Amino acid sequence: MLTLRQIEVIRAVMVTGTIGGASRLLNVSSPGISRVVKHAESVLRMKLFSRRQGRYVPTHAARDLFNQINAVYDRVEDLHHVIKNLERGAGSALKIASVPSIANVMVPRAIACTRRKFPDLLMEVDILKIEEAIDYLLLGKGEAVAVSHQYDHPMLSFEPLAEGRLLCVVPEGHELCGRAEVTPAEIARHKLIGIDPADPYGGIMAGIFVKHALDYEVTIRARFGSMVCALVTNGLGVAVVDEFTLAGGNFPGLKGIPIAAPARFQTYVAFRRDAPLSSYCEYFVRSLRAHMQSASGGAASGGKK
Repeated sequence: MLTLRQIEVIRAVMVTGTIGGASRLLNVSSPGISRVVKHAESVLRMKLFSRRQGRYVPTHAARDLFNQINAVYDRVEDLHHVIKNLERGAGSALKIASVPSIANVMVPRAIACTRRKFPDLLMEVDILKIEEAIDYLLLGKGEAVAVSHQYDHPMLSFEPLAEGRLLCVVPEGHELCGRAEVTPAEIARHKLIGIDPADPYGGIMAGIFVKHALDYEVTIRARFGSMVCALVTNGLGVAVVDEFTLAGGNFPGLKGIPIAAPARFQTYVAFRRDAPLSSYCEYFVRSLRAHMQSASGGAASGGKK
């Protein structure tokens, strides 16, 4: 039986009529072409070419094989085309989602890496509240969701992305602006801007005060961390937000101050247990994890994806 390489070489000799022409067509040495032809003739136990005036002329047997060889070669070419499309993402789609705190800066960076790897891949990105992630995955709207909280669900898996820290954000000129760090009690004495503590993300922010049994009052509530930062920029109060929201430098009028208390939280990627991730999604998750770990100073939990 002929190998695909032998078929490729025989076709090249038939098309060009010379060993040298075949070697240039396939970008290999002439002796290598000759060896493959001789080995193919040995395997088939028939002569494929007659040499006439420096040219290799197919024998009757070779001409009978030519149509079949061309058909095989065309199928191999089709296979190579499909593989190249897969490598570039052509004709494929990646659908992912993220909670706002991760979507603001980290997801775009991971998308940029994924675009460089798969330049023809169609990508769709949704921003969801964490409670919307279940339906998004179970209804097959996308493959994975980056979240800031995990919970038990029989159909979903959660894998760690990165561990982040909470920061106190204040506007330029605020009395806390020059501090190297600030305590939860000091934060609680100021007008606070935050997210509903009943919201899982808001609960992470409020946990700073709950853990220390501090009375605090949120005078303005917003739905997303980016809006909280925008409100703080306008001098309407101070807030506790995650470092991933601040990582892009999108709020130059703010200062993020470390909190003198345990203020770390874990982020995750959620996906269906019964649906393996595509290679595109796996690459996106690896990129997202790398960017988030880098932004958090490498303090991160590992993951297999």
